[in-house]
Amino acid sequence: MPEASLILLLLIIALALGFGVTNGFNDAANAVATVIGTRVLSPRNAIILAAALNFAGAATGLEVAKTIGKGILAPETLTYLTVIAGLASAVIWVSLATYYGLPLSVTHSLIAGLAGAGMAVAGSDAIVWNVMTRVVTSVVAAPVLGFVAGFVLMVWLFWLFRRSAPARVQAIFGKLQIFSAAFMAYSHGKNDGQMPIGVIAIALIIYYQGIGQSGQAAAVWDEIASGNLWWVVVISSLAISLGTAFGGWRVIRTLGLRVTTLRPVHGFAAETAGAAIIESASLLGIPVSTTHCITAAIMGVGATRRLSAVRWGVAGNIVTAWIITFPICGALGYLFAWLLKLIF
Repeated sequence: MPEASLILLLLIIALALGFGVTNGFNDAANAVATVIGTRVLSPRNAIILAAALNFAGAATGLEVAKTIGKGILAPETLTYLTVIAGLASAVIWVSLATYYGLPLSVTHSLIAGLAGAGMAVAGSDAIVWNVMTRVVTSVVAAPVLGFVAGFVLMVWLFWLFRRSAPARVQAIFGKLQIFSAAFMAYSHGKNDGQMPIGVIAIALIIYYQGIGQSGQAAAVWDEIASGNLWWVVVISSLAISLGTAFGGWRVIRTLGLRVTTLRPVHGFAAETAGAAIIESASLLGIPVSTTHCITAAIMGVGATRRLSAVRWGVAGNIVTAWIITFPICGALGYLFAWLLKLIF
């Protein structure tokens, strides 16, 4: 039994790292699409910046990781089976969306997959509904806040620099956007980058309980926080940075070039507004969609010129992908967990 348990532990760690890579692959656009779209940084330099700051963000704090690790499903339903099914559903959906250039919520893909897997095992009682309610609320709140924040900040910048020559504005925000892109990458890592940490922590707890070391299982979170299990944070951070380093170029083109026309001042406003919301959610331990925040902020910034400046057809495709993420990943998680139950 210990040997089988160890194999399953290693399988979950591998899947968690694969999830981290696909996360960075799709969500690389969150941090670098605008800075590439405005041509402030070359794609290569933008990706390097995003990968480094994603790593730094993922290695800072555990609030979101704890929500993923012990807040979505009831403890008794957290098994190898549910975790494997939830991870597999998220990896498949995110990889498919990345291939078609659709920015979506990697966070909600994992949460929906875990929820579906938990329901296949124990019904609706598997879900911790008060936590799930906060997550679902963020599905609506994050894009609304992102749109409003991007719109308001852009209007304020227009007023502040109303008497400045366009060339001067371009020069100022050409530099400032590098910092806003760094802030966006850091906040993305601090929220999305912590999800593999939470999943690996679940797997370690299940493993220690399975081999009769309940005391060690209870101490997993303390061990991660104290740095004794430093490798969990390091490999999770490296996974998301690796995915970011390769970049989801189709997603980058969608956000950076197709939603609206961006100049450095627009990119700065969108990135700053989106990152501020994500950072606030991370401090509260709320897994929020970085994609929802930055995409909505880009739309809000574009709408300050005129509503027609936003390509609403492209925006509609993105929003559709957001909406169907929950039912698709939930159904996949349920199906995979049901099949695993039949096999094992």
